[in-house]
Amino acid sequence: MTVGVLLITHTGVGSSLLAAAAGILSTQPELTSAIEVPGNSDPDTVFEQALGQCRQFDQGNGVLVMTDLYGSTPSNIATRLPEHHNVVVISGVNLPMLVRALNYRTLPLDEVASKAASGGRDGVTMTIKRQAS
Repeated sequence: MTVGVLLITHTGVGSSLLAAAAGILSTQPELTSAIEVPGNSDPDTVFEQALGQCRQFDQGNGVLVMTDLYGSTPSNIATRLPEHHNVVVISGVNLPMLVRALNYRTLPLDEVASKAASGGRDGVTMTIKRQAS
């Protein structure tokens, strides 16, 4: 079975990440989608939409929900989901995190979440160019 993946993000973020991941993986992953939350959205309406997506994507292994900015409206909507469905929520989604999650979706939900979180952390690096003396 495959873990579903749902992105709940600000407008333009989730769909762009899914498109980029599909390009990297050379396929449109099944059981994935993005819900993008405009600033004027009703959080309860978006929550019901997200819960419906989780129910649709869950084949028995649960759903990994990733959101872009902890404490924001999309994140607050996502963090309500585990009370109603078999969901793990991770904030701070980035492309390495998403690709890692999609590559390990046949693992149990907690392991997919762990792989995704480590991919997100490991995918952030910093290179400093020093001036020659």
